[in-house]
Amino acid sequence: MRFADALRRPGLGAIAEIKRRSPSAGDLRPEADPADLATGFDRAGASAVSVLVDERFGGGWDDLRAARAATAVPLLAKGFFSTRSDLQDARANGADAVLLLLRDLDDQTTLELMQTARELDLDALVEAHDADELDRAVAIEADVIGVNARDLSTFRIDRKAQLNLVAKAPRNALVVAESGISSRAQGAAAELAGADAILVGSALMRAEDPTAKLAELISRPLVKVCGLTREEDLAVAAEAGADLAGFILVDESPRGTDEVLPVPETMLSVSVHVGRYEDRGADLIQLYEHEDGRVRGRDAVLLRDGEQVARVLDLPWEEEDPEHLHRAQAADDRIVLAGRLGPENVRRAIDAVKPWAVDAASRLEREPGIKDHERVRAFVEAAR
Repeated sequence: MRFADALRRPGLGAIAEIKRRSPSAGDLRPEADPADLATGFDRAGASAVSVLVDERFGGGWDDLRAARAATAVPLLAKGFFSTRSDLQDARANGADAVLLLLRDLDDQTTLELMQTARELDLDALVEAHDADELDRAVAIEADVIGVNARDLSTFRIDRKAQLNLVAKAPRNALVVAESGISSRAQGAAAELAGADAILVGSALMRAEDPTAKLAELISRPLVKVCGLTREEDLAVAAEAGADLAGFILVDESPRGTDEVLPVPETMLSVSVHVGRYEDRGADLIQLYEHEDGRVRGRDAVLLRDGEQVARVLDLPWEEEDPEHLHRAQAADDRIVLAGRLGPENVRRAIDAVKPWAVDAASRLEREPGIKDHERVRAFVEAAR
């Protein structure tokens, strides 16, 4: 399969990177075996594998050849390429795609290298790290655009700027969010902003088990603990491994609150509203319709910067529906499944619906708004 085609597959793709060291962080995994890692990443579900072939990262063409001999997964050769000869070397050593850095290349040279890549049956990942470079990538009609959160001059990571650029990229381009991703929530943030794939290197190389770390980053469903009102409950949800923290900003709700608590980098915050909403600084907004005589309507939408990114399929307020899971099974959008989920039934619901995320609130409480910590932990574990 071609590199670009692998990134077009449904869901969030992952490009797993093999690099022994980083100029900013020093040694990461100096003993890395490219063949073993490439095989493991393929098995864990990587869409492609990136191999550093520059000596500043402890890499070389031998690493690319070793990875190529070990797996059929598409390989991205990463280096500072600027000539036709560089691309020929990449192809000869087993690459399916090459990195082109707009920071180092003018538009004419990039266009010539893109044409050379096509002639060599290579895809090109054209990398931008700021708005001007993104505009250039769009203007030259790059098929695959990488948006790097790391400024290669200062090595500073700016995830917010990255997400804003990802969101501005044209939807007809394949977009890869690069650098600064070490948790499922950070990957999900890139996904909801519009990224087709994430490129992860340092987080994998630092992990005790890089293959297991990759599988964790791209696994679904995400887990949301909602109805949080206290810092100690949020801390337990985070420690248990929840990805989304929900805060219900609805006065009539028995688990309502008037603030969105700060969440750790491993999580995304979600503010929950009915009928209308005010921006309270949450990463995402969950908006239910108002329904007379009830605290909320049945279903909700999940919004990012005012744009719908998922549907929340819930039960009617304080009612049951025996067809709830069958109804969710028939939905083909990105689904957040809610409705009296708890440790006892969440696995059955996941197996039946295969949602993007699961959402629990009342079944994790010892009283309204106060979480039962053991049930929170059990819910997250069962949903994994």
